[in-house]
Amino acid sequence: VYSEKVLIVQRGQQTPLHFHWSKFEDFANRGGGQLVMTLYNSTPDGGLADSEVAVSVDGIERRFAPGEPVTLEPGESISLQTGLYHGFTTARAPTLIVEVATVNDDHGDNRFLEAVGRFPAIDEDAPPYHLLVGDYARYYRA
Repeated sequence: VYSEKVLIVQRGQQTPLHFHWSKFEDFANRGGGQLVMTLYNSTPDGGLADSEVAVSVDGIERRFAPGEPVTLEPGESISLQTGLYHGFTTARAPTLIVEVATVNDDHGDNRFLEAVGRFPAIDEDAPPYHLLVGDYARYYRA
């Protein structure tokens, strides 16, 4: 039901604004620099809402203006609900981040504000070592 990712965000690296239709995520800054998140509620048509954003930071509900930078110091964490646009970068130094989340299918659960190339065309010439959620049906038939 859950997955865990370890991410190293380099200075200047930016994830594009996106949300998930069904995935819940917790991010924890494990060290290095500051994790700086940008958050927006989504509108029913997939746009950016101009409403206040409510999130849990270290278990305490906090409210932010739409697009207001949310800075997490090493040791701090944030919980994101479905439908919440988020993007992040790091301030000062490379930052180690851990994401614990419900498993999602990258082919159908991501909504990017601006179209981005997610999966490049790959000429599969060998079986995969590790499967993505969307790969299981191709390799394991019920």
